[in-house]
Amino acid sequence: MSKGTIVKVSGPLVVAKDMKDANMFDVVRVSSERLIGEIIEMREDMASIQVYEETSGLGPGEPVETTGMPLSVELGPGLMGEIFDGIQRPLIKIREMTGHTIKRGIEVDSVDRENTWEFKPTLKVGDKVINGDIIGTVFETVLVDHKIMIPFGISGEITKITAGTYTVTDVVAKVKKENGDIVDITMLQKWPVRVQRPYKAKFTPDEPLITGQRNVDTMFPIAKGGTAAIPGPFGSGKTVVQHQLAKWADADIVVYIGCGERGNEMTDVLMEFPELKDPRSGEPLMKRTVLIANTSDMPVAAREASIYTGITIAEYYRDMGYDVAIIADSTSRWAEALREMSARLEEMPGEEGYPAYLGSRLAQFYERAGKVQALGSQERFGSVSAIGAVSPPGGDLSEPVTQATQRIVKVFWGLDSALAYARHFPAINWLTSYSLYDTRLSAWRAKNVAKNFPQLKTDAMRLLQEEASLLEIVRLVGMDALSKNERLTLEASRSIREDYLYQDAFHEIDTYCSPNKQYKMLSIIMAYYYQGRDVLKYDVEINDLINIPIREKIGRARFVLEKDFDAHYEQLENELLSQMNGLKTKGGESNA
Repeated sequence: MSKGTIVKVSGPLVVAKDMKDANMFDVVRVSSERLIGEIIEMREDMASIQVYEETSGLGPGEPVETTGMPLSVELGPGLMGEIFDGIQRPLIKIREMTGHTIKRGIEVDSVDRENTWEFKPTLKVGDKVINGDIIGTVFETVLVDHKIMIPFGISGEITKITAGTYTVTDVVAKVKKENGDIVDITMLQKWPVRVQRPYKAKFTPDEPLITGQRNVDTMFPIAKGGTAAIPGPFGSGKTVVQHQLAKWADADIVVYIGCGERGNEMTDVLMEFPELKDPRSGEPLMKRTVLIANTSDMPVAAREASIYTGITIAEYYRDMGYDVAIIADSTSRWAEALREMSARLEEMPGEEGYPAYLGSRLAQFYERAGKVQALGSQERFGSVSAIGAVSPPGGDLSEPVTQATQRIVKVFWGLDSALAYARHFPAINWLTSYSLYDTRLSAWRAKNVAKNFPQLKTDAMRLLQEEASLLEIVRLVGMDALSKNERLTLEASRSIREDYLYQDAFHEIDTYCSPNKQYKMLSIIMAYYYQGRDVLKYDVEINDLINIPIREKIGRARFVLEKDFDAHYEQLENELLSQMNGLKTKGGESNA
């Protein structure tokens, strides 16, 4: 261990001398209060340290001591349902110890050392193991079977493995390495947050992450193992969209990071999630969720750590073979923390004061997403899907964080303040958003939902783009300048926007929509358009087609329960066909 002395304090940045034996990214304890910090720059024997706690009252001359270890997270049973701060301190346990404020320098284990778990071996004495092999399971929650894996760098023969009730630090197995050394295996692992956990192979994502949000799943889907960004100005609904993704995405595990956002938004998550039920299992969502809360009133330096803490926990569960969704709200606040620390280090600023390495740091985060084959002799696959909100000042999507993120991610859900002010939610602008996974996932939708689903989606997007052009004409010369077919295009597009893309996050039925329901809702809207074009050949009045009675039922279809929707869809189909035939007959009679 190296010991030094503080020579400078500048907000969360502390500079200490006599630190020549320390290493970059070592965790240090600052002052007699033992505040947690991390070395982020070394110049000869001077170490620049970002401190993850409040530094008021610190001054030159106080001691600094390194631990000789990088910033790491503890991984083991007990993570599910927990609420951590940015450096993985359990907030519920801290509240029990200190009350409603976090006292400086408090040291508490991230994973409870006293809680016991029932360990069930899946291997036996004499079995050969390599790093990543699963040797047993623990019942963590009703939704998560926690798999105990051989830590990285260990391989050999099991000499002892016993079922029973253990704490995370108890020895559950012993492995004899090739050199004859005996290694104790516990249920607890530690991993440096800035180092990506290794895997055997990485694959191109080819299966959608079903979110239950029609605008996302149909128009701009994200793959399991994919990356997405949600940029948008203040008040456009970023947080609600992220809450919806966390609640309903069909990931096995959700890691939600409140990174620098307002405390009341994190409070909403903490209050809502224990009450919400997983649509697949009926169990509380917290049974498969890890929350990391580092709000705007908490130390700014810990925002950066919170991103890495979250992605490391996500990779750990990915290695067990789970599909994990990590949701960060928001990476702009993380970038602002980088900018503040960079300024205090007196680094050369880049665009708008952000550090020149902003893009590479963002890439380091998003590249840790992906679909992989985990290490070990047992074949298993897992994925990490990374979704980050971006909060551009004034809604300016040309600012550096948005632009750097857009170059990295494959899905861009651009939120529009005009849509939000018009009370159209989610306010994802269908003309500026995109998904680079769309073509690949179309094959999955054609196989698992309906053969013509990709074509329906293509036609719907074409109508929305045509609508934008037609509305310009209407603004210039009025509605009378449009032909009947163009009027039909406008009406069908309005139905797509209002009856399909609009979704009420707070309605108990409309909050979640399965792929089957999505397909049938879009199918009936497009059937109105397809059949409407045919009906217009019979010289039918456009107003009769626009005011056809079935349209009101189509608009209310999203409020029909999932279990009743197939029957309801058949009824809508029959009524639509009947009413369209009635218009044809009426048009034919008037011609005669």
